[in-house]
Amino acid sequence: MALPWKLHGDGRSVDASTIVVPEERLSWPRTIGFGAQHVVAMFGATFLVPLITGFPPATTLFFSGIGTLLFLLITRNRLPSYLGSSFAFLAPIAAAEKVGGIPLALSGIIIVGLLLALVGLLVVVVGTRWIDALLPPVVSGAIVALIGFNLAPTAEANFAKAPVIALITLAAVVLSAVVFRGMLGRLSIFVGVVVGYVAAAIAGQVDFSEVAKAKWLGLPTFTAPSFDPSHLPIYLGFLPVVLALIAENVGHVKGVGQLTNRNLDDLTGRALLADGVSSLLAGLGGGSATTTYGENIGVMAATRVFSTAAYWVAGIIAILLGLSPKVGAIIFTVPDGVLGGVTTALYGLIGIIGVRIWVENKVDFSKPKNQLTAAVALVFGIANFTVALGGATFSGIVLGTVAAIVIYHVMNAIGRARGTS
Repeated sequence: MALPWKLHGDGRSVDASTIVVPEERLSWPRTIGFGAQHVVAMFGATFLVPLITGFPPATTLFFSGIGTLLFLLITRNRLPSYLGSSFAFLAPIAAAEKVGGIPLALSGIIIVGLLLALVGLLVVVVGTRWIDALLPPVVSGAIVALIGFNLAPTAEANFAKAPVIALITLAAVVLSAVVFRGMLGRLSIFVGVVVGYVAAAIAGQVDFSEVAKAKWLGLPTFTAPSFDPSHLPIYLGFLPVVLALIAENVGHVKGVGQLTNRNLDDLTGRALLADGVSSLLAGLGGGSATTTYGENIGVMAATRVFSTAAYWVAGIIAILLGLSPKVGAIIFTVPDGVLGGVTTALYGLIGIIGVRIWVENKVDFSKPKNQLTAAVALVFGIANFTVALGGATFSGIVLGTVAAIVIYHVMNAIGRARGTS
């Protein structure tokens, strides 16, 4: 690993025409600030999954931090990423909990983590050329875009709960990006959260009652998994999640590579391996399964700071928060309106990264195969189409990903055979 990081310039400012690359860092106070910004970006979604599934939020945050550090280690500190809770597991977890509770759901997470790690090892050994053939720019761009746009309803739901605060937060994000110069302008997401939080506090929308009750230090709640072969149909429901995680990780690698003007495809196998190991570890201890977070791609796109040092800070902060009910309670006081305003900007930025992949790879949208690949995938993702199959429900990102891959390759094969491609 490339440690320590090389200081970018004077460590205090970043020229508007440059980026802070993964092996660089700014001064430590600024790096800690960016790490905190990544925590802010991820914690809303990371806590949402355990709240839906009934998993302990502190445990999820704890394993999220550990998973992030493992990811950075396995990818040799070259791929800036945060591993947060994966929404792809919601349906199979719900099915598992109906018959075997959280322990059975954890065993399903372990199986997915193991399979994903094996896929990662395969990619490390045989390379990524087959992934490039499977996921050309029109497909990978569609996957990255739908990952962002699929999250839009979550942003809207929070926005609608406190529209005035959400609008103030969003306005602060937008204006701070252009009003302020230098570093403060690059901290637009964090500035938006602070401004929105203050506005919410003044309006009496911040509830501090749980903060007073919480302890400063405390171990998270650990739960052991329980394997039961008699529930084979339940386990089969987890298998499609592997495809979703592959798509999310591949999209993440390509998205970060696009933003940093680097070909990071050689890290795809390690990214898959790392995410698999992280999910496996979380399943062993009672945490939610993980995935590379698009929310944090949005932060990097806004700040142009891709230093992995910031993610080390974010991972450590997440672990500490998992060990401190008091601090976790404070962060959990951030109201829905603030989250709605911030995520409206972040999720849109993620989607635009996919569009950027199309533009920079000069995808020819005069060709029907490219038009329909992107069009159908995006509609599936944005509308969050759902399909029930074998007791499992597949939606949004999974269906959009499958649609993009199948439509492109079927149309491409027929077009070549007929001479119409």
